[in-house]
Amino acid sequence: MKIICIGRNYRKHAEEMRQQVPAQPLFFMKPETALIRADLPFFCPDFSENIHYEAELVLRICRLGKNIQPRFARNYYNAVAVGIDFTARDLQQECISKGQPWEIAKAFDGSAAVSPFVPLNELRDPDDILFSLTLNSNTVQQGRSSEMVNGFDRLIAHISKYVTLKIGDYLFTGTPAGVGQVTAGDKLELFLEDKYMLAVDIK
Repeated sequence: MKIICIGRNYRKHAEEMRQQVPAQPLFFMKPETALIRADLPFFCPDFSENIHYEAELVLRICRLGKNIQPRFARNYYNAVAVGIDFTARDLQQECISKGQPWEIAKAFDGSAAVSPFVPLNELRDPDDILFSLTLNSNTVQQGRSSEMVNGFDRLIAHISKYVTLKIGDYLFTGTPAGVGQVTAGDKLELFLEDKYMLAVDIK
């Protein structure tokens, strides 16, 4: 399986990062080794001094697809989770300044936490999904799928022009404003609507 991630898909997050919203969806990859297995902590790596959390809705791909048209895109995902895209912000900023790829800052081992998945048909409104993240019990991020620059269907259509989607792939769909640094001893908790989904201890 592969993990596909979308960058700058919420306007306020792009603003807080002092970046423009891209004209087309911006995507990058994480390997399977980026996944944090259930109930395991996130260990701060020794190669970064500035690890940030980025809470995101995560889609699970349920059909094999290539060159998917937007009107058919909903047939290719059936469940959603909440995840954290851990980012070595200092390394990312250095890569951007040098015009280099971001993988060193985004794709390292343990850089992707994902909650259990919930079937879309169990949600109140699959077109307006609320999610949030707390840091040490304080809410630091909150977003809705309706606030995305590019919605789920457009993301699926765009990505599948370039990359074949396979059953079991994950799609991180972008983070709202409020990203910030974590340090050892912190605790992150993820919520989907009003339902507690996952906790990640920072070590």
